[in-house]
Amino acid sequence: MAKTALISGITGQDGSFLTELLLEKGYEVYGIIRRSSSFNTDRIDHLYQDPHEQGTRLRLVYGDLNDSSSLNTILRQVQPDEIYNLGAQSHVRVSFDIPEYTAEVTGLGTVRFLEAIREAGIRPKFYQASSSELYGKVVESPQTETTPFHPRSPYGCAKAYAYYITMNYREAYDLFACNGILFNHESERRGETFVSRKITRAATRIKLGLQEKLFMGNLEARRDWGYAKDYVEAMWLMMNAGEPDDYVIATGETHSVRDFLEKAFGHLDLDWQEHVEIDPRYYRPSEVDSLIGDASKARRELGWEPRMTFDGLVKLMVDHDLELAREEVATRDSRKSRDRYKTRWGAAS
Repeated sequence: MAKTALISGITGQDGSFLTELLLEKGYEVYGIIRRSSSFNTDRIDHLYQDPHEQGTRLRLVYGDLNDSSSLNTILRQVQPDEIYNLGAQSHVRVSFDIPEYTAEVTGLGTVRFLEAIREAGIRPKFYQASSSELYGKVVESPQTETTPFHPRSPYGCAKAYAYYITMNYREAYDLFACNGILFNHESERRGETFVSRKITRAATRIKLGLQEKLFMGNLEARRDWGYAKDYVEAMWLMMNAGEPDDYVIATGETHSVRDFLEKAFGHLDLDWQEHVEIDPRYYRPSEVDSLIGDASKARRELGWEPRMTFDGLVKLMVDHDLELAREEVATRDSRKSRDRYKTRWGAAS
């Protein structure tokens, strides 16, 4: 009998890759989406058009991490075997602008989920998407599962609450609950406001004359960057381990934002220094200078290994965004052609 998985944040980068993985493994997948005036399902729309009818095993349900009643209703109806809580206000810089909302969704949203499980009287496995931002002002490098936390943003603080409440429910109620402490993981599906995708999108648009400048903040911040598709596999491995536990997922390599710029622009034969300007608005009030993870425990106990290299990741993202930029150029040229036709012959009556 097929397992059933429930995913919050299914329309995001990680949610879309995880959905693909679970469908490939024969799961029935339910995804929680918020009701709004427009759909934001671009990253998973292709799964409804699968020639092997995977779409019949993917269903979307309305709910919100801010609404306990919706979570209770969903759990009673779906009765999932596994729950992946990926939903959050996940932009670190934005969390300084909306700290209360970040706490509500990213922090308290987790306890609402856990309480819904307890009140429903079901025993699903639970995965909590934790973050390397927990470490913040790091006290040791590389960071492991035992490194003390010192978050440096409202987002990091909310994730710290979510981490500890997940651990508490595991110990208090014997729940199979895991924290995946994932370091930065990117892909061609990353949101365009995140620094990695902001860089690759701008570099390709500059290459094709669609944009002149890219405005950035701190170029010296160093991160451990991996590929999101590799990292969602680690989520599944945690949920199918013999015992629940918490794991760092990382590559063990660190690169600066400056390194990312050099690789991305260099792949397009551009000098990034001719196109990038520093804008103080993009600095955080309190910065996280350097993060690098030690995933030895995941390698040893889960058999997980990152497959994508840093260079390969940047190239993949640039190549993808170059195609998008080319589509922009084609659309622009087509529009100009139509406008010239109208100017010459007049609009149709």
